[in-house]
Amino acid sequence: MSEQERVEVEPVEPAPDSAVQSALRVIDAEAEALRCLRRRIGEEFSRAVDLILACKGRVVTTGMGKAGFIASKVSATLASCGTPSIHLHPVEAVHGDLGRLVRGDILLAMSKSGETEELLRLLPSVKASGVDVIAMTESRSSTLGRLADLVLELGPINEAGSLGLAPTASTLAMLALGDALALVVQERSDFGPEEFARFHPGGQLGRSLMRVHEIMRKGNRNPLVRSGTTAFDTMAFYSNCPGRPGAALIVDDGGKLLGLFTDGDLRRHLRAGSSEFLHRSVDDVMTKNPKTVAPGKLAAEALAILKEHQVDQLPVVDEAGRAVGLLDVQDLLELKITL
Repeated sequence: MSEQERVEVEPVEPAPDSAVQSALRVIDAEAEALRCLRRRIGEEFSRAVDLILACKGRVVTTGMGKAGFIASKVSATLASCGTPSIHLHPVEAVHGDLGRLVRGDILLAMSKSGETEELLRLLPSVKASGVDVIAMTESRSSTLGRLADLVLELGPINEAGSLGLAPTASTLAMLALGDALALVVQERSDFGPEEFARFHPGGQLGRSLMRVHEIMRKGNRNPLVRSGTTAFDTMAFYSNCPGRPGAALIVDDGGKLLGLFTDGDLRRHLRAGSSEFLHRSVDDVMTKNPKTVAPGKLAAEALAILKEHQVDQLPVVDEAGRAVGLLDVQDLLELKITL
């Protein structure tokens, strides 16, 4: 189609009474709640961060109904970001679970109205235990706001939807404020990517932050061959080595790495048309000064070396140059470690 024939098509606005338009009104209402919340972040938020950073116990979150679901999620976020936290259901609390809350903990209580009966019932016992209470509520003049030690005020919030009754915009504001609290506390502490990975060992981040020494082949799986061994005996040794590594690390009497002999080296010499090399010392046919990696390096760094040099095996050497392990690309692929 030529430039002259091309016709610009104007986007079609949804009809005023369409489902799309209704959805947009819901999203706009929730976006407005976040904009209003943003204007309220100030000194009280900084005080809440300092209080949590100084906490010797756990941040115990609680809330009723939809606010309770948000409190549970915020507790999970705090815990995954390095702040010890549990969630406490207010009804279960008054039937014995209040024993989970001890001096040194902080109670983070969430309620839009600040008048939730099940929540307020906890406060006398909580305050008597010497536990600090941070309230997340619409107004500091609410009962919860007045009884709390510190208030993170949400401000007036109109719920989304034609009825404006279901907790929607208010729970979104609580979630955003809870996430902000957890992440700012994380930033202010010594909790970095490696600590995060320890709490997420099943995730991609946890795998990519594994160290080489956690993955490498060691012990009887580390194919060490003494210098001077024939190429044939070297091949026979690593072929029968547990895990069938497809390579051997050639070392001196002190265990220092001298070279690497692989299936690739074997095939290249066989293609040259003679098998005579099999009866010579492996030192004559090995790859000298191969690429290596230190045991303390990240697995992702080792994978980058393998990819850059297009090799399948990487000797692992310590500071003294000793061959302490072998890293095979298959080991990384099995763990689904990627760059």
